[in-house]
Amino acid sequence: MIRLVCLLIGYVFGCFQTAYIYGKLHGIDIRQYGSGNAGTTNSLRVLGKKAGAIVLVCDIIKTGLAMTAVRLLFREQYGDILYLLAIYAAAGSILGHNFPFYLGFKGGKGIACTAGLVIFFHPYMIIPQVITFFGIFFTTHYVSLGSLVVEIVLIAEMVIFGQMGLWGMAQPALNELYIVTTLLAILAFWGHRANIKRLLHKEERKTYLNKKNGK
Repeated sequence: MIRLVCLLIGYVFGCFQTAYIYGKLHGIDIRQYGSGNAGTTNSLRVLGKKAGAIVLVCDIIKTGLAMTAVRLLFREQYGDILYLLAIYAAAGSILGHNFPFYLGFKGGKGIACTAGLVIFFHPYMIIPQVITFFGIFFTTHYVSLGSLVVEIVLIAEMVIFGQMGLWGMAQPALNELYIVTTLLAILAFWGHRANIKRLLHKEERKTYLNKKNGK
């Protein structure tokens, strides 16, 4: 039951669909432009770098707020599985972002929210993720490829740090944590299935932060 509560808390936060709201404030439905995705990359391409930055930061923060709320609410009663409850809150935020009920369940792909999960889960997880994503992005300029690889790295981090005892939970709770993380990665890969197909056929669109290099 507590897990469902954490999911619902996260979902409420996740339903703050930043890209859609920002687009509406500028007179458009972001889902009708570019890739049709209500997320950071499409906001960057359609509305510019400022929009992309705002959407990214807000989507990170909403996931962090969901995780923080759960930690504050349940740290006394469920202190022994607090990391597990935090990832349920993050999972709820990703689901709310990807499938907002008031937008016909058509939202984003959850990568910025996953960045929020990483940042607010534990500081040790941040540097490997940053190196992975930006190393791939600045080498290939494929946002999708970097996003998918960091999902795999996230699973590895959860397992390695978990087995090292960093999460301070018993093995059954750790196993559950690994399962939830893996399911989130599967969801991300499913959301990027069209991108994967384009990557395999070398048709994926590249993203450049410098407009001079844009195509």
